[in-house]
Amino acid sequence: MKHKFQLLSPHILIMHAEPETDRPILAAILGERRTLLLDAGNSPAHAELFRKELSEYGYRQPDMIALTHWHWDHTFGLSAWDLPTVAHEGTAEALTRLSGLDWSDEGLEGLAAQGIISDESILHIRKEYGSRRTIRFMKPDIVFADRITIDLGGITCELNHVGGDHSADSCVLYVKEDNVLFLGDALGPSIYGGPRQYSSTGFLKLLNLAYRYDAQWYVESHGVPMSGVEFRADLASWERLARVVDVFGQDRERVMLEMKTYLKLEELPKDLQQGVEYFIAGTK
Repeated sequence: MKHKFQLLSPHILIMHAEPETDRPILAAILGERRTLLLDAGNSPAHAELFRKELSEYGYRQPDMIALTHWHWDHTFGLSAWDLPTVAHEGTAEALTRLSGLDWSDEGLEGLAAQGIISDESILHIRKEYGSRRTIRFMKPDIVFADRITIDLGGITCELNHVGGDHSADSCVLYVKEDNVLFLGDALGPSIYGGPRQYSSTGFLKLLNLAYRYDAQWYVESHGVPMSGVEFRADLASWERLARVVDVFGQDRERVMLEMKTYLKLEELPKDLQQGVEYFIAGTK
């Protein structure tokens, strides 16, 4: 998808995700005194594109960065910004470990074998960076354990550690005055270190946390921003699936039957069939 720049709310600009190389949504949150960048991009090229867009539209460049989690697609653009960065302590620890690794073609294969990245990540990194790649890591300047509030001048951002299967350091960012919740990838399954899986109980806990914000907009990093009504409708079948797995565990046949009955379908959509496998794997 060609990148699109959008004024999501009075103080929030986003550049949409691009799945070709796993570029997540980037957001600029505009306060009276400071602009906060949410996530750094998956490469210097990704970062530069966002910087160029901000300039062309006449918006102030970021003064600081907040990271949702350590995964490469959210952090490898850090060196292009060279700005004060706020991150969870788990994110800081992970980035320190990554800085000593080999990111050559041969090195990527080894990292996938160790479960540090996935085979999918290899394809995306090669496409984003090409064969000649230099990846420079930056350490976060401000590290927190549970939550931190950032005052941008009239705009308050709350960065809250929520964890989850996708990444233990996952955080959500709530922009209070605009009532917008950035979820990062917190609701996603685990993707590194073995087969993809969800904990149904953990997923429901995170979903309930997200619902409690009662946000006007919900933004997942690799999705399309949704209103609160759209978000609940989009995740209703996944919420039901998680509750069914909570009850019936690894009884795949019963789980499938319950979901088909609930949805009044003879066959589940492919994404939910995959979801069944993720959640059942999460019960082991």
